[in-house]
Amino acid sequence: MLWVLFFFILIIVLFLGFAALIAYKMVKPPRVLGGWTPKDLGYDYEDVAIETRDGLKLSGWWIPNGSDKTVIPLHGYTRSRWDDVYMKETTEFLLKEGYNVLTFDFRAHGESEGKYTTVGIDEILDVLSALDWLKAHQPEHSRQIALIGFSMGAMLTIRALAEDNRVCCGVADSPPMYLDRTGARGLKYFANLPEWLYHFAKPFMKLFSGARELNMLEYAGRVKKPLLLVAGGKDPLVEVGEVREFYEQNRAINPSVELWATDAPHVRTLKFHPDEWKSRVRAFLERWMP
Repeated sequence: MLWVLFFFILIIVLFLGFAALIAYKMVKPPRVLGGWTPKDLGYDYEDVAIETRDGLKLSGWWIPNGSDKTVIPLHGYTRSRWDDVYMKETTEFLLKEGYNVLTFDFRAHGESEGKYTTVGIDEILDVLSALDWLKAHQPEHSRQIALIGFSMGAMLTIRALAEDNRVCCGVADSPPMYLDRTGARGLKYFANLPEWLYHFAKPFMKLFSGARELNMLEYAGRVKKPLLLVAGGKDPLVEVGEVREFYEQNRAINPSVELWATDAPHVRTLKFHPDEWKSRVRAFLERWMP
């Protein structure tokens, strides 16, 4: 009987060890580095270091464009400012539209400091610190500031609209509304692992990163600024219905919220429908950043 008990305990230990390994990989994603710079797009830029309110240094680019309006593109989980799925094209689009651009790597991503990501919890400090940097170093270029976020960056766009009056409007492309559901789907989609494994990994993720719960629907009752939500019908991580739930709650208090549902996968509307994405975002920014 002892060997049966020992075997049972061993299986449990191995399983929990595997769950801990999964959690560690989730809070410490690989870093996306290099590939292009704004110079490749034909624009001069400055490498900048943004010190966060909790003492980290974030790496970024300041790309002046002779405007008093600046837009900050915010990348998603596991990506960086060098992402060529949406960050490069968004940066080029904004510069061609005449806006200044400030772009940076979130903590634990790209070249920025930080050991672990908290997927939207502590990263709000990164956004607020970028706003601090803009107002301190480029006040004449930041009369108006907008955000365009993708996935995790979309969550932070929504948070910043609710929490900082320096942001005038924002575009949130593929924002996860239920992190547990998105995290579980991500295990299945990216690693071919069962979704239920996420719930065993989650306590270890909290242990490693110190992250707490983030309820995005809470912000549906707090955002009262112009917000364009983009959701893809073929998104394996975020269902359109989840984004629509936020939209329906938010529009009860916010007449300036819009929802654009497409047929694209996660953060791929810009790739699948580039002309319409740019047309809608152009009109949105022109309307709310006069």
